[in-house]
Amino acid sequence: MTPINWQQRARETNLSVRNFIGGKYLEGEGETTITKQSPRDGKPLYAFQSDDGISVDKAVAVARQSFEDGRWREMPFEKRKAALWKLAELVEANKEEFALYECLDVGKPISKALNIDIPLVVSSLKQSAEGADKLLSAAIADGGRFAYQHRKPVGVVGGIFGWNYPMTLAASTLGPALAMGNSLVIKPSEFTSLSTGRLAELALEAGVPEGVVNVVHGKGSTTGAALARHRDIDLLSFVGSSATGKQMMIAAGESNMKRLLLECGGKSPYLVFEDCLDFLDSVAENIVSKAFANQGALCVAATRVLIHESIKDKLLPIILEKTAQIAPQDPLNPATTFGAIINQSHLEKILSYIETGKQQGANAVFEGRQIELQEAASISGGGVFNGYYLQPTVFDNVNPEHQIAREEIFGPVLCVFTFQNEDEAIALANNSRYGLAAYAATESMALVQKLGQNLSVGSLEILNASRLAAARSGSDIEIENVPIEPHKQSGFGYIGGLEGLSAYSNSTTLYI
Repeated sequence: MTPINWQQRARETNLSVRNFIGGKYLEGEGETTITKQSPRDGKPLYAFQSDDGISVDKAVAVARQSFEDGRWREMPFEKRKAALWKLAELVEANKEEFALYECLDVGKPISKALNIDIPLVVSSLKQSAEGADKLLSAAIADGGRFAYQHRKPVGVVGGIFGWNYPMTLAASTLGPALAMGNSLVIKPSEFTSLSTGRLAELALEAGVPEGVVNVVHGKGSTTGAALARHRDIDLLSFVGSSATGKQMMIAAGESNMKRLLLECGGKSPYLVFEDCLDFLDSVAENIVSKAFANQGALCVAATRVLIHESIKDKLLPIILEKTAQIAPQDPLNPATTFGAIINQSHLEKILSYIETGKQQGANAVFEGRQIELQEAASISGGGVFNGYYLQPTVFDNVNPEHQIAREEIFGPVLCVFTFQNEDEAIALANNSRYGLAAYAATESMALVQKLGQNLSVGSLEILNASRLAAARSGSDIEIENVPIEPHKQSGFGYIGGLEGLSAYSNSTTLYI
């Protein structure tokens, strides 16, 4: 198979962002023009009209009509399931197009978009299709009385999503919402607007009736706020920062008390215990992969590493060695593993955190530099990329009260701490306003149980010698579609699994 020339394909692809309402593409009606700068070279990528909330009313009205007339919610479940499955197949068939959109929009490596992001979308849609029929009505019979629970769609679902995994996040709401019979209005981030409209178009092709899936584009402060405050939205699914999540709660309370599902920020700890001496190289590799995935723009990134003091001098040098091997490159190069930062503003935010960390006394044992990439002559005559490229940074001697230790940076910045015993490690890990995910390396199952009992996080992933051996042999199996519930200011409401599907439904209990 001839390798794809992604640079050429990018040049030949017409990038257009328009609303998708009632099964048709419509131009935005607002007065504000949003121009998207390319993360990879800093040049204008596309522009569109932000509706400033104007089209939200139209989209919600269309979604409400499609829900009330039953064109989707009253469709036999097997047909809804078939349509979702078909949508997953269409995404797979168009995976190169979607991967290019994700790469150009976010700055993530094309190989990761193609081989990680898009398969996650396909898997998410299929799991929603297969899982909904397992939510059977609960029934109780006792003597002459009978009671059962009837589960039904909520109504019109609104979705507002962050920019780091635009298509994956859209599918994580679209799949379960459609599986349970709802209609939707989705607003992707104004920074990553390419893929969601196309996903809605393919849903129509897959058999989802027009008007059921609608997409509006615009700024979060206007279009997003209008959707969050809309009184005809029954449930709002939001993925983004904790600060914005709090604004979603205010908007819901001041409008119609709509139901909320919030997945917000994270400051995930990675705990490394002293019984890991025999596989420290693998631990270091896992830490670096968890901390710097997606250029650090990941809510479950392991940005706080807690190391037992007896092994820190052995583990930290390996972490630094592997960090030094990370080289930002053109996201369109299939060999690239670490791409670009989303935009200039976010790059400056990350650099500001790095400077603050140094000023507050943390030791930048590996300070990443902003770099310029030399453009190959074969692409466009050669020259310099003016994109947003930043190497990872590792801080040692971090105080838990430092700003870099407490706030979500959403970039490639890793903080290192030490602890003396298990209880201190747990207290340090829990010393955060967030509670989304955690990671630990240990051989002790008793300790694993203790961590599961005491860490205030939605998910805990364990690395041990047995799992490493399984990975090397190819027998390590990824467990998918397990429900996760964020803790603390990381949000609330289940993500994934039957609980995640159930969140997009209402139930009525009947007594006879």
